[in-house]
Amino acid sequence: MRNVVILAGGSGTRLWPLSRADKPKQVLPLAAGNSLLRVAYNRLQGLVDPANIYVCTVAAHTELVREELPELGEHNIIGEPVGRDTANAVGLASAVVARNDPDAVLAIVGSDHLITPEAEFRAAIERGFALVERRPRSLVTFGIEPTHPHTGLGYVERGDAIEGTAAYVVDRFREKPDRATAEEYLATGRFWWNSGMFVWRAETVLSVLDELLPESAAQLRQVAAVWDTPERESSLAGIYPNLRKISIDFAVMEPASQGKVDADVVVVPMPVHWLDVGSWAALAGTYEVDAHGNRHDGSALSCLLDSHDNVIVTDDPDHLIAAVGLRGHIIVHTKDVTMVCPLADGERVKDLVAQVQSDHPERYT
Repeated sequence: MRNVVILAGGSGTRLWPLSRADKPKQVLPLAAGNSLLRVAYNRLQGLVDPANIYVCTVAAHTELVREELPELGEHNIIGEPVGRDTANAVGLASAVVARNDPDAVLAIVGSDHLITPEAEFRAAIERGFALVERRPRSLVTFGIEPTHPHTGLGYVERGDAIEGTAAYVVDRFREKPDRATAEEYLATGRFWWNSGMFVWRAETVLSVLDELLPESAAQLRQVAAVWDTPERESSLAGIYPNLRKISIDFAVMEPASQGKVDADVVVVPMPVHWLDVGSWAALAGTYEVDAHGNRHDGSALSCLLDSHDNVIVTDDPDHLIAAVGLRGHIIVHTKDVTMVCPLADGERVKDLVAQVQSDHPERYT
């Protein structure tokens, strides 16, 4: 049976101070008044039965998820006691879904993407489902045709086309490149942005984890075995925080693409406009822009004199943000924090959050 798992466990530190530990970016109204999680869920309409849509999140956020998606079944929220990166989130979700359906096919999608047109997104996922049902040992990822030499995303290089499908063999994965390397990737015409979305049989990815991450795989199966029993919480609490923290790309996709397991890694093109809302610079791409290149979130009250190419965000529409002679900066105002950062250093906001946590533990994060 076809299923979809929405990964919604990120903390969104690069969107601090709007995104906080107790209300992360995926539940904030960042998409025209809707949360990114709501948009991700709505995008799945007609793709699978709603009863087969799951959200994997941090246990502390399960109530926030229920508030955003009240139609989601009680058993369709998979709560991690702590975040242990995507390999464990995917492994847990796969094991939980497979316990009642050994033939389950899963699509893994994110909760922090803006994707248009949505019909093309669904069509690509459908192609992924069909390919895995035909080739059960395939691990499918989705490639986005790059529009510019992005240095904040990973890349996937496609190899030979797979006859009778819309897919290609994956030659290699590449982590975030510098600009010169990213320009080289685009010049070849063979590299796509790595979307971080996947389709596979649950048992296939679990068997691959058995080989590549055996200790974690065994413990994840142990948790799934008691999922519907009173032992679930104690099993999670005792096992999950001790699992090796590693991404699904490092744990599975890269070694599998190098032939280290009996599974083939393929990439299906997804011809969409795709925005990974992972930073202020990325989110600013959805904002209105004035004649001077300044971008506002729609509610910001500002007075900007001789200021250009800035990003202005506030959660208080009555608070005036004023600037003189400012170029290429991010200004974010909340009730307890004002953050100012050059746009060029937007990726370093997560480092700033780490410093705030050190200087002001548990107060502003």
